Parts: sequence; structure tokens; C-alpha cells
Amino acid sequence: MAEIEITASDGAGFAAYMASPETGKGPGILLIQEIFGVNANMRQIADGFAAAGYVVLCPDLFWRQEPGVQLTGNTQEEFQRAFGLLEGFDMEKGIDDLKSTLTALRDLDACTGKAGSVGYCLGGRLAYLMATRSDADCNVSYYGVGIEGLLDEMKNIRRPLLMHVAEEDQFVPKDAQKSILEAASANALITTHTYPGADHAFAREGGDHYEPDSAKLADGRTAAFFKTHLA
Repeated sequence: MAEIEITASDGAGFAAYMASPETGKGPGILLIQEIFGVNANMRQIADGFAAAGYVVLCPDLFWRQEPGVQLTGNTQEEFQRAFGLLEGFDMEKGIDDLKSTLTALRDLDACTGKAGSVGYCLGGRLAYLMATRSDADCNVSYYGVGIEGLLDEMKNIRRPLLMHVAEEDQFVPKDAQKSILEAASANALITTHTYPGADHAFAREGGDHYEPDSAKLADGRTAAFFKTHLA
């Protein structure tokens, strides 16, 4: 596995972690980070998708503030630092960087040309926005935060979107979840799954709220979704 440089729309370069399948070729997955950067957890997820036959790029979305952020989130100090980076994150530029990464992913010789996205937390919101604003072939959102304020964009979704919603998400209140699920039910391209008793980041292995059963179920659904839409 390696890092490659992506060229942003303004000509600057930023890093992305790349994981490739043993076969040397496969569909692409754009992996979108949480607020802790492209850390060991994100790299592990990327390697897992590569082992399943995908070419994966996970771009550094905090590069405009501080390149190379890799936090564990296991201490209060790191949580505060992560939320500070989140507060300084320019979502519009982040989406622009993701689109640049998607283009670079499709242009890789190892990629078949088909590519989808998957994101967690902040990345879950951004995966939703990739569904509304990009031509990614499909997208997966894990417990995306702030989507309830972006529902006016849902009408723009033209390709399949899978959303995993944690019913006890401390960052997405029940009324927000209800509005998201109701809006999603009106679009046949959107599939939603809720996870009773699961809190935010239930799929982050090693995290405080990791729920193995819910994570296994969600990851299995994601694997089937990508197999259907990227094969």
C-alpha cells in the first residue's frame, strides 16, 4: 500500500492513501475519512476493501489546514483537536477535493472506471453530498452528521445511495433522523437501514461505541451494495 498525490482543482497537490487488490485491477472506492484524518483505522478499512478486490483512495481532507493528520480519538485532547479541524473544514472545498480524487481514481490503470464512495461520520455527510453533487456510480453513508440540513439536495440524487443510521446517535437527534428517513423514502434510489441501540461510530473497530453485530451487519450490506453497483 502507498500514498499518491492528487492534484486539486486549483493546481495544488494533496496526499491520498492508496490500497490495491492482489489481482492488480478492480472497481474503485473513494474512502472518506472521519474527523480523525487518514489514520490507522481508515487505512485498515481501505486495506479491507482492497482485499475484497477494489482499488481504494482515501484522501487527506484536512490538508488545507494541516497535512497528514492521524488522530486516534482516544483522548480528550485528540477529540478537541479533531473538532477544531472540523470547525475549520471548508465543506465546499472538501467536496471539490473529493471530486478531484474521484477523477484520479477512475484514471488509474488499475481501476475499471467504475467508482463509488463510502464515508463515516464527517465522511458520511460527504458521501451523501457526493451522491447529490457528483457522478460517482454509487455512495454509502455511515452515520453522517448534519444531513438533515441538506435534505433540499436529495432531489439531485440520480445514482444508488445506501445510508446506515444509528438509532442512538448522540450527534444526530431522533427528530433529525426522522426527517432524513422520511425524505429518503421518497427516492427509490436511496436505501436506508437503522441500527437499534447503536450509537455514533458503531462501526469503528476499537472505538468506545463499537458494536460488532451492528458493524458486521452494516459492512455486509455495504459489501453487497458495492458488488451490485460496481461489478
